[in-house]
Amino acid sequence: MATETVHTYCRICLCSCGVSVDVDRNTNRVLKIAPDKENPYTWRDFCSRGRTSNQLVEHPQRILRPMKRVGDGYVETTYDDAVGEISAGLNRIIDRHGPDAVASYFGNPAVFSTANAVFFPGLLDAIGTGNRYWFGSIDTNNLHVVGEEMFGTPIVILTMDIEECDYFLLVGTNPAVSGMNWAHNSPAGWSRIQRRRSGGANVIVVDPRRTRTADDADQHLRVRSGQDWALLLGLVKVILDNGWDRPATVPERGRDELRKLVAALDLARLAQQCAIDVEVIMDVARGFAKARTAMCFSATGVSQTVHGTLGEWLATVLNAVCGRLDAPGGRRFERGYVDTIRILEMVAPGSEHVSRLAQRPAIAGYHSLGELPDEILTPGPGQVRAMLLNAGNPVVTGPDGARLDEALATLELFVSFDLVQRESHRHAHWLIPGLHWLERDDINIAFGGIQEEPFVQFGAHAVDAPEGLKPEWEVMTDLCLAMGRNLFGKPGVNGFVRASRWLARRTGRASLAFGPHMVEAMLLRMGRRITAKQVRAHPHGWRFAQKRYGDLASAVRTDDGRVHLDVPIFIDEVRRLLDEAPPAAPPDRPFVLGNRRHKDQMNSHLVELPGLHTRRRHNVLEIHPDDAAALGISEGDRVMVSSDVARIELPATITDKVSPGLVATHHGWGSRVFDPTTGQATQVHGANRNLLIHGDHVDRFSQTSGLNDTFVSVERAEA
Repeated sequence: MATETVHTYCRICLCSCGVSVDVDRNTNRVLKIAPDKENPYTWRDFCSRGRTSNQLVEHPQRILRPMKRVGDGYVETTYDDAVGEISAGLNRIIDRHGPDAVASYFGNPAVFSTANAVFFPGLLDAIGTGNRYWFGSIDTNNLHVVGEEMFGTPIVILTMDIEECDYFLLVGTNPAVSGMNWAHNSPAGWSRIQRRRSGGANVIVVDPRRTRTADDADQHLRVRSGQDWALLLGLVKVILDNGWDRPATVPERGRDELRKLVAALDLARLAQQCAIDVEVIMDVARGFAKARTAMCFSATGVSQTVHGTLGEWLATVLNAVCGRLDAPGGRRFERGYVDTIRILEMVAPGSEHVSRLAQRPAIAGYHSLGELPDEILTPGPGQVRAMLLNAGNPVVTGPDGARLDEALATLELFVSFDLVQRESHRHAHWLIPGLHWLERDDINIAFGGIQEEPFVQFGAHAVDAPEGLKPEWEVMTDLCLAMGRNLFGKPGVNGFVRASRWLARRTGRASLAFGPHMVEAMLLRMGRRITAKQVRAHPHGWRFAQKRYGDLASAVRTDDGRVHLDVPIFIDEVRRLLDEAPPAAPPDRPFVLGNRRHKDQMNSHLVELPGLHTRRRHNVLEIHPDDAAALGISEGDRVMVSSDVARIELPATITDKVSPGLVATHHGWGSRVFDPTTGQATQVHGANRNLLIHGDHVDRFSQTSGLNDTFVSVERAEA
């Protein structure tokens, strides 16, 4: 056995753990995946998801050739036939109904591949469609809306400066389970925060559920689900009313307007809204303002509510008025190794597309997943008739999956790019295989600005891809050539691609053909900080510079170059909400459904791995003892959870981790993987809690679904 160890990094989640992969070169099989302890930055978050990654490479239902639906099954075909038929179908639909008749969904796994993340939008630009949907409307859109309104660009990401922080206010996040990352990465963040706490730092956790993180914090605030914004506004009020704010660390506008706003607000009313005592709000405000350094960090617990944008805005305002923006111990801007903002301004200007039915604007270029079923099922000009689904499982991860599944079954053309046939692909006409991260090389251009420190690593492939398997980006490029529509929507690009391919064949130098390696090298040259050659020279990863403060000002793109604190649409929304009574559950749905994450899963796209189900094979519904007693529910009973759109059945577990009136269960469960050759599905693990979420239950600003604040009923299930 010829064993080789490859040093690379895991591309499942933003932790991006450095890993050492032992490979048997004789059989091209992974023998072991372990943390790379020579990696200077990321390996300490290593988990079972990374350890079992090779199970997907070797999955018995893995798709290894393009597959075409014939009747109720699929047959393998060639790439030439697949590209020919798909391109003809796309052109036919575009010519008859316009480019918006082709919709797309961009899944979370695709963003971990520069090739996929660049070439899939390039295909959509060639088609000219504005009907684009993505994972951001499930959890991150509020960041982009707040970025646009406050910083003038939707892609400003603020990282954490943990080692300098004395006061952590963590809102809607559970890093003890999910890692200290969301749209940024703080490697081993929770253990580092705990070390700071041992040295005297304060950790305050805001969450309606008592999480593992809350158990290890100094204080836990059981906020009313979905009302984090009222608590944060109360903190801002106390600080500004008492003159505890600090000078701006970044040029800003609007602090005086905020001072006027909060002066007119009643703190007792805000306390009632969020269910946190006035004295507690005042004490936390004092602690945050008076600490030497501090930061407020809000995450998916906030974003996945219908007021998530207000919550993110007020968290950023709180940091700003206390001098915690781009300052030691606060939320810091890392410029990374490329100027991502400048590049996107050049190649991907903001979309002005408005959805046909809901008349909503695109957020960061993409529409809300909750709108997609109606866009497919509602006849009329612009009706979606074709779908390109890239590394996603929206039937499980998004709202009202039953209706989306119904809609996908009606499409004229449905193409899926993925390694296996998942729940969302069961109606696809074409299954196009993909590469696993263990089989591809990556320098992820988008990830430089999300690291807490200046860090980069070359994602080397560990095993060779199956013979004859093309990377997705190449198939996407081939589709553009076959359709006669220029990749990236830029004139002349297809001619350049053909010429480069001819030159590569003529010279025998494959690297001369246009591909992701050229894009990566070009963008790194534009960044003027590092080169592709330098990145490859550091197989364990490279801290290429010292972190610094003060770069946020150069990233601001507002018309006056200042951070805008006084966003009119958010201020008007605050006033509107405070004119209403605090939310009350309807009599027939008295519980709020909360969301949870299982440490061994990443949303829904690893549900097929048996190595991740050694301890638990179903998700459970947490319910408070008082609520369980009133309903006659005992530990382990099967319960029916119902909303206005669906019902699911789960086993109950009785715990005071949830407050009375709150029930919670894990997301990402209830998905199947299919065998295209037989049509058989694998065993289903658990139930899909997102079936209960109505597609119209969204944040009006970010269009994010209210996965964390939907009202449901609970009852014992019949035997």
